[in-house]
Amino acid sequence: MKFVLLESRGGNYLVVVENIAWLRTGENGQTNVGMVGGSPLLVSGTIEETAAKIQAG
Repeated sequence: MKFVLLESRGGNYLVVVENIAWLRTGENGQTNVGMVGGSPLLVSGTIEETAAKIQAG
């Protein structure tokens, strides 16, 4: 199982990479991260920055 740290203004998330379903641009320079079987997470950073973090693992 591969985890990635995604930072949020309300706290940080340690997410299993395989559970990420989609990314969508959010408000105020943030990104919505869709989770398989769960609610989306609102994380700090643009969609490109978030995608790079996920790919780097």
